[in-house]
Amino acid sequence: MAHEEKSLGAVFQNRVDKYGDRVFLMDKGKGGYKDISWKQANRRVMGVARGLLSMGIEPGQRVAILSENRPEWTFTDLGCLSIGAIDVPIYATNTPEQCAYIIKDSGARLLFLSNGNQLGKILAKRDELDDIEKVIVMDDWAAYPYPEWVMGFKEFVNKGLKYKDDDHVKGFTEKVAEDDLATFIYTSGTTGKPKGVMLSHGNFLANCRDIEKLKFIGDSDVALSFLPLSHSFERTVGYYIQIYVGATIAYAESMDTLLVNLGEVRPTYMASVPRFYEKVFSAVKAGVESSPPARQKIFNWAVGVGEQVSKRLMHKQSVPPFLGFKYKIANKLVFSKLKERMGGRLRFFSAGGAPLAKEIAEFFHAAGILILEGYGLSETAPILTCNRPDDYRFGTVGKPVDSVEIKLSESDNEIIAKGPNIMKGYYNMPEETKAVLEEDGWFHTGDVGEWTEDGFLRITDRLKDLIKTSGGKYVAPQHVEGQLIQNKYIEQVNVIGDRRKYCTALVVPSFDQLEEWAQGQGIKYTDHKDLISKPEVVKLIEKAVADVNKDLPSYETIKQIRLLPEEFTQENDMLTPTMKIRRKIVNKVYSDLIDSMYPKE
Repeated sequence: MAHEEKSLGAVFQNRVDKYGDRVFLMDKGKGGYKDISWKQANRRVMGVARGLLSMGIEPGQRVAILSENRPEWTFTDLGCLSIGAIDVPIYATNTPEQCAYIIKDSGARLLFLSNGNQLGKILAKRDELDDIEKVIVMDDWAAYPYPEWVMGFKEFVNKGLKYKDDDHVKGFTEKVAEDDLATFIYTSGTTGKPKGVMLSHGNFLANCRDIEKLKFIGDSDVALSFLPLSHSFERTVGYYIQIYVGATIAYAESMDTLLVNLGEVRPTYMASVPRFYEKVFSAVKAGVESSPPARQKIFNWAVGVGEQVSKRLMHKQSVPPFLGFKYKIANKLVFSKLKERMGGRLRFFSAGGAPLAKEIAEFFHAAGILILEGYGLSETAPILTCNRPDDYRFGTVGKPVDSVEIKLSESDNEIIAKGPNIMKGYYNMPEETKAVLEEDGWFHTGDVGEWTEDGFLRITDRLKDLIKTSGGKYVAPQHVEGQLIQNKYIEQVNVIGDRRKYCTALVVPSFDQLEEWAQGQGIKYTDHKDLISKPEVVKLIEKAVADVNKDLPSYETIKQIRLLPEEFTQENDMLTPTMKIRRKIVNKVYSDLIDSMYPKE
C-alpha cells in the first residue's frame, strides 16, 4: 500500500476510489444482512464531515461517540478523521456518570449516540455537560420527540451534504498529518479513573502497515466485528486494518447472537477476546461428556489425531500420509461440525485483550481452527506482538511486529516497548504519562513477560495483578484462573492471596451445566443462591479445584473457595468492556466472604 498516505481519512478515500461498488460493510436489518458499498459509505462519511464543518468543528476539536457497533459509528469516526477532528469513543455499556466524565474531560463539543437508551444517560446529566452544543441520534429520528439541541443522524448528514462539497472536505483531509491526533481512547481501567489515551493517525497507520506486510488478510476477506469499536483492539484489528487492505466488515448484532451471525456472515476472519473461545470450548466439552461412551471415544480419538497434526504443522513438519488419512476421517466425523458452527470459511481467529489458555488454543487447532494470539494495549494502538499464520506458538503472544522494539526490564521482567505506534500520552495527565512513558519513547506496559528459546514472547502476568503471599511467593492469578475455567462447571474465577498466607478463590459456577447436573442428582433448589449452598454442589466444585491443584506448586494451590450466585458482568461493574475482572471491585463487594476464608489465628 502507498506509504505516502498520511492519515486514516486519506487511506479511506483511496480505498473508495479503488473498490467503489464492492462491499465495504454488512449490517443486519429486519430482512437479514444488507450490503453497503465503499461508495455508499463514502456518501455518509462525507455527509458527516461536511455536517461537522457546517457546525464549526475545526481540526483538533473533539467529537464524542456513544454507541454500539453499527455503520453509523464508522461513518461518524471516518467523518471526524477526514477533517482532522479528534473523536472520543465511549463504551455503550458505560454508566451516565462515566459518560459525563469522559465528555467533560475530553472537552467534546458534539455527541453522536445510538438510541433513546443512550440519550437517557445524557438527559440525566445534561446540566453538567455545558460544552455539548448538539446531540445527534443515530436511530430513526421520527421515533423520538426530543428537545431542540437533539437532532437525527439522517437530518445531520443531509444538512451536511447541502453544505460545501466533497472537494472541500478533501482539502482538509490532505492537510492531516501522521502526527496529528486521531482519537482519545479512555481506558476502562480495572482501577482508578479513566485516562484519555491520545493516539495519532500515525500510531494506527504503523499497526496497519505492519500487519499488511505480514499478508495476514487481503481484500477478499470478510471480518465479523463484535468487540466494541470503542476499544483499540477491535478498532485497529477489526476495522482500520480491514480498510487498509480493502476487506469487508460485517457487524454482529451482539455477543448473544454471535454463533447465529457467524453462520449468516460466514467470515474468513474474526477478532475476539478469550471469553468467546472459552465459552465455545466449555460447550463442546459439556456436549461430549453428556454423549454416549462410543461417541466420546470417537471424539477423544479425533482430538488425539488432531493434536499430532497440529504439532507437526506448528513446527513446519510434513504430515505423514497415514496420519493425514486419519485426520481426514477425524475431520469428517468430528471437526467439520465445529467448523460449520464457525461459518465454514474461517481461515483463522485473532485473540487479544487478555491471556488465552494454551490448552484452548491447542484444542481449536487440533480441530483445524487456528487462533493467533497477539498482545498490546490501548496505549500502543494496540499491536506490539502477534503470532502469524506461518509462524506461531500456542501459549505465547508471538513475535514483535516489524516497527516495534521490545525489551524486558532487569528488575522484574516488565515488558517495555518502543515504536511509531506508542501513544502521545494521557490527555491532561502529565504525571501519569511520565510514569509510563520515558523521554526517549520507551513505554512501560505493566505486564511481565519472558522470551521462549525461539523468540516468542510469553506474558506471565500483570505487575499489578501479581499476588505476593505473606510467605514471599509470587503467584500469577490469571494462569490459575485459566486452568480452572476449563472445567465445564466453572464459569468465572477470581483468585485471592495478596499479602495472605495462602491462595483462595471466588468461583462463579456455570449455572446451565450445574442445573442440569443437579436435576440428574435429584437435588431440589429454589434459585442460584440455594443451589450453591447444597453440600453436593460445593463438593463437586471443590473436586474440580482439587484436580487443578494437583498440577500446581503448593504455594499456588487454592486452599479454599466460596461460590457466588451471580456472574461478574459489566452491568454490576465487575467486568471491564473487554471482559477483564475488576479485581478491586470484586474483592471489595465480597470482602466478608473473602475474610471468611482466612480465619484469624
